[in-house]
Amino acid sequence: MFSSTLRTALIALTYAAAVANAATLSLKVSGPQAVDSVEDLKVVATLTNNGAEAVKILNDPRGALSKMPTDTFSITDAAGSVPSFSGVKVKYVPEHAAKIGAYTTLKPGESIEVEHHLGHAYNFTLPGAGAYDIHANNRFYIVNPDSSLSTVYADSAAHSARLSGKGKLAIARETPAGILSKRYTYKSCSSSQQSSIVSAAAGAETYAANAYSYLNSHTSSTTRYTTWFGTYTSARHSTVTSHFQKIDSNTFSTFTFDCSCTDSGTYAYVYPDTFGYIYLCGAFWQAPTTGTDSKAGTIIHESSHFTSNGGTDDHVYGQTAAKSLAKSDPASAIDNADNHEYFAENNPSLS
Repeated sequence: MFSSTLRTALIALTYAAAVANAATLSLKVSGPQAVDSVEDLKVVATLTNNGAEAVKILNDPRGALSKMPTDTFSITDAAGSVPSFSGVKVKYVPEHAAKIGAYTTLKPGESIEVEHHLGHAYNFTLPGAGAYDIHANNRFYIVNPDSSLSTVYADSAAHSARLSGKGKLAIARETPAGILSKRYTYKSCSSSQQSSIVSAAAGAETYAANAYSYLNSHTSSTTRYTTWFGTYTSARHSTVTSHFQKIDSNTFSTFTFDCSCTDSGTYAYVYPDTFGYIYLCGAFWQAPTTGTDSKAGTIIHESSHFTSNGGTDDHVYGQTAAKSLAKSDPASAIDNADNHEYFAENNPSLS
């Protein structure tokens, strides 16, 4: 006989699957057929609920519902060439976003349109002028009535646009002022926020130092290493060690922290090529100073994104997904920012 716990778990999984199957979404990308400059390369993503029930869809910063210049689109020309990504990488926890209600509700038959300025996230200089097929990320997180999350892939339709090259192929982004002074620099931060940042930065310094020390003194397979980075190999261990060596050399008290971001579901973001400048968002202020998904851990997460620190990516978010990634794809785990954060936070403690 099934135990009551197992029975409850199976019912929950069946229910979540039923909700996911019932959610039928379609995603369409539209825009101009031809433009002379990336300054005019704006597309509209239209998401429609084709199901019979209302759905709550997380405003994932990597998805079509968010205007943040993340790597939301797959863009290719006839030769298979792609523009380089020049946008932001973020710290995001889907479970937290669901908990605070950072989602969009679509009634049956209802649609929502979100405009995306592709020039703010992609540089077309290398592939150059030509015709491009533009696909939007069609993965969405659905918040179920029991607050669990399901993943739904929308039926998607791409858009084709020609970039003549008569205008700009890339939009220059100004480097923010105040980077890497000899002390903290703040933008749009209240006094209480500044105090929180000081504590978080101190915690991040400790996390970075401890993580680097651990990796130097443990040069074989350990529970802590394999939990977050998968099967041990000396090559992958060396890569992770090099990342933390660079992060540990950072002096977070010389960073610039920008508190102007108001996105409630996002913790923070950076432009990877703009070292030392971190934008802090709504979820950051609700996080504990240290511990899982903490303020200090967020600084480690974002610092790992900086190109000069190794340039990690965001393959998955959250502890559960990060552990699964370590088991299934260690090569991606050592390139995933959350795996670095959770390794550094080490909560619960692993040896």
